[in-house]
Amino acid sequence: MINAIAVILSCQLAGEAAARGLSLPVPGPVLGFVLLFTLLWLRPSLAESIGGTARGILAHLSLLFVPAGVGVVGNLDLLSRNWLPIAVVLVVSTVIAMIASVATFLAVHRLTRGGND
Repeated sequence: MINAIAVILSCQLAGEAAARGLSLPVPGPVLGFVLLFTLLWLRPSLAESIGGTARGILAHLSLLFVPAGVGVVGNLDLLSRNWLPIAVVLVVSTVIAMIASVATFLAVHRLTRGGND
């Protein structure tokens, strides 16, 4: 389990170092995930060795939202002063995400069906 966590966190650290060191506009954990995906693709045996630990982490994923909840509660005064802009941003970003999802679905549908529908 220690080795599996070390591999996962090393990929995240490498991604974070690359993002900050190269001033990339991509979050470090995303680069770390791409690195981990590449490692798993190149060495399928690695997937077997970290699979159990990864499933354990995913089973307790909800615990990772506790710090975010504490941050929200700790900043309630700031949120109460700026509730309107926050609400607008949440609604607009949700609509944009939904439109992007539909556009992606339609594009994939056209590519896989040949656009004959």
